[in-house]
Amino acid sequence: MSPVLILRVFIPFALGFYLSYLFRSINGVISPDLVRDLGVNAAGLGLITSAYFVTFAAVQLPLGILLDRYGPRRTEAVLMLFAAAGAAVFAMAETVTMLIVGRALIGFGVSACLMAAFKAFNDRFPRARLPFVNSLMFATGGVGGMSATAPVEAALQFTDWRGVFFFLAAASLLVALLVFFVVPDQKKEPGAAAPESLGQQIRGVIHIFTSPAFLRIAPLSVLTQGSTIATLGLWAGPWMRDVGGFDRAEAATGLLSGFAALTVGYLIFGSLAERLSRRGWKVETVAIFGMSAYMITEVAVIFNLSPWPMLLWIGVGFFGQTGGLCYASLSQAFPPALSGRVNTAVNLLVFVSAFAVQLGVGAVIDLWPGPAEGVFAAAGYQAAFGIVLSAQLVGLAWFLGFGRLWFRSAP
Repeated sequence: MSPVLILRVFIPFALGFYLSYLFRSINGVISPDLVRDLGVNAAGLGLITSAYFVTFAAVQLPLGILLDRYGPRRTEAVLMLFAAAGAAVFAMAETVTMLIVGRALIGFGVSACLMAAFKAFNDRFPRARLPFVNSLMFATGGVGGMSATAPVEAALQFTDWRGVFFFLAAASLLVALLVFFVVPDQKKEPGAAAPESLGQQIRGVIHIFTSPAFLRIAPLSVLTQGSTIATLGLWAGPWMRDVGGFDRAEAATGLLSGFAALTVGYLIFGSLAERLSRRGWKVETVAIFGMSAYMITEVAVIFNLSPWPMLLWIGVGFFGQTGGLCYASLSQAFPPALSGRVNTAVNLLVFVSAFAVQLGVGAVIDLWPGPAEGVFAAAGYQAAFGIVLSAQLVGLAWFLGFGRLWFRSAP
């Protein structure tokens, strides 16, 4: 954790992940503008926003090979150029199709932000520090999510959503240059083996996806992370307006509170996991506790059980991030040479889940007619969020019972 490592490794990648989370979450605030300007319904809004996740997920498996072969510096610097182009396309879009293309380019461009950082951290930081360092990185993303709420709402008082995206295009280009010129090349250990062939790398991916350690924990981690990303990134804002009764400024403040709780949760649970691991606790144990608390909070959201709805989303943010602890848990279960592919394997499934949840929630909500134009029905939110929670409960049952019994009886 030397100052040189912080300045040359952590900060450049953290700035990239900050932007990726801002891109991921910003539609939750600008959605009324997109609905007003383009007349999209809930399903259309879900499709525009989730286009980010399609390209993001599609590149994850080849990304793992690229990271292990060419290193995180070159990989992220090139991809961030696509993010800059995507933000510019989104800013200039006059049709829903161009908005989708812009979001897709953004998702492709920021697809390496977290995984490249994890690869660089795995190469440069002590393995015992990875849960905490990774949590710091997640916290940076939480700050990006916070910036996509009330600060973006404030910026819209001086410009429109197009101006915001032009600014983000310039910021993405700056991060690409910073990563390329500041981050050191991938660390090479003395006596390290020759780089793997493409065939060996592909076999490594197959090994990860068929590993009992991966198959047991990944479903629950993926479902909870995908749900958190999809709801805080888009549907929490409309829920606050349509169910919680917030006006636009109050909804932006509520989203800010949710992402602030997300950031604090990353730091608290990351530090807790590191401390308990020194006493023999598994990182996944802390993650399971947090994900179970997250599901309890989701029940409260579904039935709107709190007289202060903002508290519900603070709970969603605080506990919803705990599935991310499984990145460190799984990376420690595999050889360092597989670290890039392990993390991208998890990330692939997380963003497939986020895409399915974000698009599916919109489609379910549209099954109930809204009480007014541009307003969605409370029953639609309840049904959609209930389906998402049911999937997570299946993942928890798999981890706690059925998955354990299956792997115990496997040869």
